[in-house]
Amino acid sequence: MVNAFWYFVMVPMVYISVIWCLVGIVVRIAQVVREPRPPHTLRIFRDDETPEDPLGAGLGAAFLDALTMPSIRRYQPVFWVFLMIFHVSLLVLVVAHLDILPQINILSAESQHMLGNGSVGVFFTVSLAYFLLRRFKGPVREVSVASDYLLLVLLLSIAITGDVISWGNSWTEQGFVITKQEFGQYMTGLLTLSFADPLKLLPGTHYVVIGTHVLLVNLLLIFLPFSNLMHTCFSVPLNALRRG
Repeated sequence: MVNAFWYFVMVPMVYISVIWCLVGIVVRIAQVVREPRPPHTLRIFRDDETPEDPLGAGLGAAFLDALTMPSIRRYQPVFWVFLMIFHVSLLVLVVAHLDILPQINILSAESQHMLGNGSVGVFFTVSLAYFLLRRFKGPVREVSVASDYLLLVLLLSIAITGDVISWGNSWTEQGFVITKQEFGQYMTGLLTLSFADPLKLLPGTHYVVIGTHVLLVNLLLIFLPFSNLMHTCFSVPLNALRRG
């Protein structure tokens, strides 16, 4: 019964979550696009900004704004630093997870380590912990809703379980419990729709931790279309509107 539960979590539920997430994002974007166009510009000027801003309008300037978040950097520099740490570490983690696939070898194919050897996960976890603690004080608490806390708790739980897997493999005297190559077999099975039993591919005491990590990711994918993470789909268009 327990093995059947983890099999559902790590194989069928992954497909269900991904499809749900993609359909939900498309529906949300369609709802926004169908909204009536605002009758006035959404352009906002900072105190030191004029209509002749050298960056001007257009997608290039909007994309740069979305990446660098200059207004946050000016008014909330500490928050901006943690945002940069979060986004950079997230990007590296995405690349590191892609590197697990045997078809992609950023590190050598024989390497048992993930890219970053667990250190990137530390920065990712610390930034999420800051975002969550920040929600409990000051004006941020007054504008926070239950979904904000749920989103951050999910992300932080995913980060911690990922850290446990990485640290248990790389930073213990016992060495590797589950190798990168074994992770690669599991991910290849998902991509090829083999529906192979992960228990046969991922031996070791970390199997339940990996299952919990995947379960949390599945829940995040299901929740994502209804969360504030949807801002990532609209950050560039909104910055373009703001610039007029």
